[in-house]
Amino acid sequence: MPYLAVCSLARIADTARRHAPSHMLTVISGDPPVPRPDSVAAVDHLRLNMNDIAVEAPGMITPGEAHVRQILDFAHRWDRTAPMLIHCFAGVSRSTASAYMIALALNPDLDAMMAARLLRLRSSTATPNPKLVAIADDVLGRGGAMVDAIRSIGRGADCFEGAPFVFPVSDDHAGQF
Repeated sequence: MPYLAVCSLARIADTARRHAPSHMLTVISGDPPVPRPDSVAAVDHLRLNMNDIAVEAPGMITPGEAHVRQILDFAHRWDRTAPMLIHCFAGVSRSTASAYMIALALNPDLDAMMAARLLRLRSSTATPNPKLVAIADDVLGRGGAMVDAIRSIGRGADCFEGAPFVFPVSDDHAGQF
């Protein structure tokens, strides 16, 4: 079953050893060194620069539609024969929003609320970036369902770093959703 392995920047090596991903999505701000696992070819690593903010702020890069479209295009190019690793700095906001939007993009019939509840079950700290979720909701034509679903699960538990978790992307395994 294809799945997403979600973690923080500090947990990339451990997560990659455990899951042997073929693809990696980096959603981070600035230019910190990001170790690309040996199992991920350079062409299969998408790195996007954005701050973890929901409203524009001077000197910051607000997540935008171009970011969301790049994430969704990257997800559609993923052949799903091995996991995709998704990370941001803390593994809490940009990465969890990306995992959520990818699962819904790859499964257009998947209920947004069901996916949000599974996200909360898989990660007590997940607090998906609301700007990324709102843009993805619009791009995917979900009519506000993604925004409402994420709002319904509330803010995750406070933490410095989220624990790595896996998130399925196939609705062929209905028990996972």
